[in-house]
Amino acid sequence: MRRRPFIALFGAAAASRPGTALAQQTQAGHPPIIGWLLVQRPNPIFHEIIAELARLGWVEGKTVTYDVRVATADMSDLHALAAELVNRPVTLILAEPTSIAAAQRATRTIPIIGLANDMKASGFVSNIARPGGNTTGISIFGSELDVKRLELLAELVPTARRIAVLTESKTGPSMARLDAAARELRIELVVVEARNEDEIDPALDSIVVSGVEAVNVLVSAVFHRGRKGIIARMEAARLPAIYQGPDYPREEGALIAYGPRRVLMAQLVAGQADRVLRGALPGDLPILQPTKFELAINLKTAKTLGLTVPPSLLTRADEVIE
Repeated sequence: MRRRPFIALFGAAAASRPGTALAQQTQAGHPPIIGWLLVQRPNPIFHEIIAELARLGWVEGKTVTYDVRVATADMSDLHALAAELVNRPVTLILAEPTSIAAAQRATRTIPIIGLANDMKASGFVSNIARPGGNTTGISIFGSELDVKRLELLAELVPTARRIAVLTESKTGPSMARLDAAARELRIELVVVEARNEDEIDPALDSIVVSGVEAVNVLVSAVFHRGRKGIIARMEAARLPAIYQGPDYPREEGALIAYGPRRVLMAQLVAGQADRVLRGALPGDLPILQPTKFELAINLKTAKTLGLTVPPSLLTRADEVIE
């Protein structure tokens, strides 16, 4: 059941004027071309961004054309695919965390809209308020959310003294903050790294035999793509785990999740793309971030794991699946 109304807030639209690329295509009678630089499909947010763009007037085959390039799992062809989009040329490029750098290397003129944990900390832009250059986008600020998830997990499993952290990088921006939070909670962290999808299963094997009592799955495009296997493995091992997407408990049967919903992220990305397509310069568009974070809990999964969810969590949950 939904506990609170969904709220989607995002930054005010920047003033726009006809962009050179868009104006040229319009004069030639061709719709603008949005290039997608992805690492793997299917990607649920891909379809939601397309739906949101259509709502804003950018309908595929009528007012906009899509050129989707999908890299192999090892990303060996990512830079070549970015070059193909630039050479077409596309009007703008939409990129996910693992493909933003490749897009930036391929062009300094075609607008790039990226979706990443932290656009500035990752080095994709130098300024949040005024990025400059040809790149803007959305920051999820997952480092802060990773700490919040650890706190929620400790509340859900108050007896847990050893908690595993599944991360893409042991030196990632979340680790220092997680270490500090764990000390305050008197929890020992067992950090397990999986840098790509091939390393997920061995990482999960390591977690299962480590003797931990719960798992914090950090924000990661890799873990998002591998979420079905991660969730199934954690449930089979009877390990309570918390995840990044509040859509996971209902759609995938995850125990608990906290973060922004996909529909909100799609609205933010589509909104930035709409502004660029209408003439705004990406360097003038501030990096946006979600303003609504939701807590979702699956009581069916909790029962399977033998967990009783504290009333304090249930009353704060935005969605409880019963």
